[in-house]
Amino acid sequence: MNRNTFIKNTSILTAGLIISRIPAFADSTYPMVRVAVAKRKFKSRAIENAISEFQSKVMDKELGWLFNNCFPNTLDTTVTYQIKNGKPDTYVITGDIDAMWLRDSSAQVWPYLNFAKKDKELQQLICGVINRQTACVLLDPYANAFYDDPTKISPWKNDLTEMKPGVHERKWELDSLCYTIRLAYGYWQATGDTSPFDARWKHAVVAILKTFKDQQRKNGNGPYHYQRKYDQHPEGWPANPYGSPIKPVGLICSSARPSDDVTTYSFHIPSNFFAVASMRQAAKMVKTIAGDNALAHEFNTLANEVETALKTYAIYELKDYGKIYAYEINGLGDYNIMDDANIPSLLSLPYLDAMPDTDPIYQNTRKAMLSSANPYFCSGTVGKGIGGPHAGKDMIWPLGVITRGMTSLDDQEIKQCIELLKKSNAGTGFIHEAFNKDDPSKFTRTWFAWANTLFGEFIWETYKTKPYLLS
Repeated sequence: MNRNTFIKNTSILTAGLIISRIPAFADSTYPMVRVAVAKRKFKSRAIENAISEFQSKVMDKELGWLFNNCFPNTLDTTVTYQIKNGKPDTYVITGDIDAMWLRDSSAQVWPYLNFAKKDKELQQLICGVINRQTACVLLDPYANAFYDDPTKISPWKNDLTEMKPGVHERKWELDSLCYTIRLAYGYWQATGDTSPFDARWKHAVVAILKTFKDQQRKNGNGPYHYQRKYDQHPEGWPANPYGSPIKPVGLICSSARPSDDVTTYSFHIPSNFFAVASMRQAAKMVKTIAGDNALAHEFNTLANEVETALKTYAIYELKDYGKIYAYEINGLGDYNIMDDANIPSLLSLPYLDAMPDTDPIYQNTRKAMLSSANPYFCSGTVGKGIGGPHAGKDMIWPLGVITRGMTSLDDQEIKQCIELLKKSNAGTGFIHEAFNKDDPSKFTRTWFAWANTLFGEFIWETYKTKPYLLS
């Protein structure tokens, strides 16, 4: 869906609420914009201690202010945690839309994994996200977003697909299921806790594997189809409910990108790389935790097949840059050469552990996508960065700037990314969905928790590994 459709009438109100929370005694340069303690959805001692440590050690006041506002934003404003049927259960909204995206909810709590062992309640909250995602996948592995209320009917109920109560939107996005595996694996590695990985979770994992295989489309189009009932849809959904034609080559189709926009060609390459990494993680989990060697073998076999197809079909020879990875292909010889800031992107693949940052083709791809060879690379008076069709022309996405910094091998580039992110907040104290390349005060989404929390992850990682860049 076009998320801006949902928020255009609320952004001014949200901004007003933020301003109304600023106390009279606040520093006029860096006012108190974080939600009041009494109104925070969840409080973590470990995260508050990290904020205190950062602000005491880093002398950049603006960066300390932003870190305090942004890093806990998911916990402060978007989570609903409870014990349900004796188990932790956590519903996570994206911010300004009351629905839980599998991708966003995974990405929003991911940065807290390193703190989970220090804070049992925080660990339980993340465990609750995994439990909730298991329920979502079992409800519909093709859906991308869900409601807290399992009986709620979506405003997209008339979409030409198999909509169910409790489903907000049913766009098949390969990365959504990859994110659920990534979070589960990361949680297991960080905590050693196997309590979320019960029989229901295993059923969900089996459903994920089946969905991946079906969407290779070796035997027809598969069970999923989607159309929306109006002619001029802002995300450009095609008339064909199965997307543009493809040749089955072993890759997995994705009807939509991580931006929720339609794919031009159904083999979304960043998502397929992500799927290879995720399937290998799932294989380790089902073998070690569930003792199911056969299921682990199925995951590894499919991962190897997709990896081989990527090496065979996803590489394109681009003038001046050499061999690069395409953004999308169809297996018929067509390539879409671009990158989009939403994650997974080509730029983000090392961050997702989908390939090493030293991979020579990745490095060529990186250079190309951070140049005019990428039609969605913006360069303006404020700075440079990758955008995408979702927010329109001349709009840089902070997600792309953060990803650039987190995958960079160059200290100066990392520092430039941090400085651009500071500029992009435009005095609001938060990171946004997108901002104009010439004027950061022109931005979309006043409340976008994924960008806020990912910014916190980037800044904390820099503080821990390269603190001299923050001096």
